[in-house]
Amino acid sequence: MGRTAEGLMDAFIVEGGKPLYGEVHISGAKNAALPILCAALLTDEPMVIHNVPRLRDINTCLRLLGSMGVQCYWQAENTLILRAQCIAEPVAAYDLVKTMRASILVLGPLLARCKNAVVSLPGGCAIGQRPVDQHIKGLEAMGAEVLIESGYVHAKTHGFNRLHGAKIITDMVTVTGTENLMMAACLADGITYIENAAREPEVVDLARLLVAMGAKIQGIGTDCLEITGVERLRGVEYSVMPDRIEAGSFLCAVAACGGEVLLKQANAQSMDATLEKLSEAGLQLDIDKHTIHARMQTLPRAVSVRTAPYPGFATDMQAQLMAVNCVAEGMGLVTETIFENRFMHVQEMQRMGAKITVEGNTAVIQGVSALSGANVMATDLRASAGLVVAGLAAKGQTKVDRIYHLDRGYESMELKMSLLGALVKRVSE
Repeated sequence: MGRTAEGLMDAFIVEGGKPLYGEVHISGAKNAALPILCAALLTDEPMVIHNVPRLRDINTCLRLLGSMGVQCYWQAENTLILRAQCIAEPVAAYDLVKTMRASILVLGPLLARCKNAVVSLPGGCAIGQRPVDQHIKGLEAMGAEVLIESGYVHAKTHGFNRLHGAKIITDMVTVTGTENLMMAACLADGITYIENAAREPEVVDLARLLVAMGAKIQGIGTDCLEITGVERLRGVEYSVMPDRIEAGSFLCAVAACGGEVLLKQANAQSMDATLEKLSEAGLQLDIDKHTIHARMQTLPRAVSVRTAPYPGFATDMQAQLMAVNCVAEGMGLVTETIFENRFMHVQEMQRMGAKITVEGNTAVIQGVSALSGANVMATDLRASAGLVVAGLAAKGQTKVDRIYHLDRGYESMELKMSLLGALVKRVSE
């Protein structure tokens, strides 16, 4: 794709003002694939995982697993073979963890299988505090001894015995916390209850994988999980769910620019809140089992939204919907309740002529007749997508710098956009 090493200096040049027409295939979900890959640590048998997106975060995860002795290789374009026959060293070093929050997902599986783990505190997008205290609280309830020292989580089971079942009530809804504890509980002695569990579709996808591996999990898709530990898990063949955030991002682009687009391999059932808001904005939607047909023939109407854990409106769709509101008729409010620093894209959209004011955790957006192309800078993964949507809707040329953020979560966005007639070009500096 003509990228520099890791794409660190790449940018997008976006020529805006064109409606979008055509078909695009939705990739596998990054936020489902990452915990599924980490689940390979729970068995010594081979895992065949289909529909894995080719992303920077996936490559980081594979390097991390490989550093522990896991065999990882691509069998086909989007199919991975993994085998953790022998975990040489249950350590996740800072150099591999610093760019990806999801690296913490190796903690539960390593502790369950190896009885000890050393995992660097994670990095990722600078969108706010995302503490791992709920992970640690749950693992300690299951019999782990945990010490945080020099930026690392040092965890081991008491007497190097297996973890044991426990009743865990998380203080907040945490997706990675639920996933970590669920994986750990699969190989624990007895029954573990996780209350206030995250219900995101990606959590459900991981649970279904674990059940296919032989785990015993009740309450999948609810906020109370019951996991009965088993002696061992087996290898399986499994396909990652479609990416609801990528699908939503493309739908926002159609809503902002106009046109008619068919999303193939899209899972509308996981996107209720997003589809409801885009319908309210005027996007016409025809939904089939594996496709979403979207048409936009008018200017969008401004909508108001409040982010919330699933089944509420996803925080990962906030920036993209804000871009739609920027060119909509009327005024919309966007209230962010998940991450305190997730309005950093506002000043970049303002550079393009957007009328946005921020009051606490609420952004007030007054739609304008048109945005103007400008040089902008991506500050995190989803902000990147929001700026691309804004650039597509703007008059003139927009340059989006630091798209290495975007490469963490979108598979070949510039190529997919070109299939819809958009003028998006990757340049290296």
